[in-house]
Amino acid sequence: MADGMVHIVGAGLAGLATAVSLVGTGRRIVVHELAPQAGGRCRSYFEPALGLTIDNGNHLLLSANHAALGFLKTIGSEDKLAAGDEAAFAFADLATGERWVLRPNEGSVPWWIFSSRRRVPGTHAIDYFSVRNLLRPRRDVSISELIHCDGPLYERLLRPLFLAALNTEPSEASAFLAGAVLRETLARGGRACRPLVAPGGLSPAFIDPALSYLERHGAMVRFRHQLRRLVLADDKINALDFGEDSISLAPVDAVILAVPAPVAPLLLPELPAPKTFRAIVNMHFRCEPPRTLATITGIVNGTGEWLFAFPGRLSATISAADRWIEAPRDVLAQEVWNDVVKLTNLPEVLPPWHIIRERRATFAALPEENANRPRSRTRWRNLFLAGDWTATGLPATIEGAIRSGNEAARLACTAT
Repeated sequence: MADGMVHIVGAGLAGLATAVSLVGTGRRIVVHELAPQAGGRCRSYFEPALGLTIDNGNHLLLSANHAALGFLKTIGSEDKLAAGDEAAFAFADLATGERWVLRPNEGSVPWWIFSSRRRVPGTHAIDYFSVRNLLRPRRDVSISELIHCDGPLYERLLRPLFLAALNTEPSEASAFLAGAVLRETLARGGRACRPLVAPGGLSPAFIDPALSYLERHGAMVRFRHQLRRLVLADDKINALDFGEDSISLAPVDAVILAVPAPVAPLLLPELPAPKTFRAIVNMHFRCEPPRTLATITGIVNGTGEWLFAFPGRLSATISAADRWIEAPRDVLAQEVWNDVVKLTNLPEVLPPWHIIRERRATFAALPEENANRPRSRTRWRNLFLAGDWTATGLPATIEGAIRSGNEAARLACTAT
């Protein structure tokens, strides 16, 4: 593969991570993107209804996300993330009015569960031992087959955590993916759980610096360039058909397909891929957050599950939000704002707002759909896959997308 060309189809985070990983390997890099911009679900844009630049989705990273942090270090944008001084997560139960802060201790021995000031109110230390059942589960079981999906620990910690990470109702979700989340975060202690957000936006942190990095290193990014067909041979891709133009591949060239899960089978019908998806709804309100409000607040017994406080706006997220996809926008905005008022004591009058609804935001993190996720290596020796929907061992997250890109780049460099 030395001196060959690598064609990356898709300029979402997985595609960009692939390209960044290939810099310095001697390969020529071309990224082909259907849209007029990069980033996919991880980008910022100006919303006229608010007069603000917002993110098209709310994303939280943790200090354990080594691939994401490595990506940011490479492209020179580590300073675009704001990190908490400790692993501390504010929660509020809107049904009871209770508020608390979850504070895991720094080390991996979880003595914090023995402190009533650090653990979830209404729970006891012994409750947390049931979570051990999720640490090394089989791949074919759901969370509800291993733990009781009720009680204060589940309702006030595990359900919000898994709902956000898996974007699937936790009781039916994959225990294997839930276990991966726990092993990389809470099981490693507070050092792995410090929250990281991009207060200036996702594009300034992840996308714009990556594009600049690729340009400085001679990579080409072609926007509005839609791949229409892969020209297949017995064990190779021979050409890429873009409609108006076609690119023939040399023997040392490679292709990395970094498109969304619903798109990949359209190009490769025999490709295994998740077929069931879940929605995410994000709501943005133009208002100044109260100074006492935490950057991230977990909401129990509310319409949304997480509230993010950014300069000049509040943003709420509803995961596994299929039930809200057809709801009238003004009704949904008012529902969420009512919860915000309970949390913040802001005026009841609805401020300027904007809703982003993604019907197929992520694959449904069910045991059977996790089994449908393909590995990066395909049966075509010059074709590889990248994307958070591939078999990364993680749910569909920023960390998973970047790890998939790193793996696809590694395989492309070792292919013959």
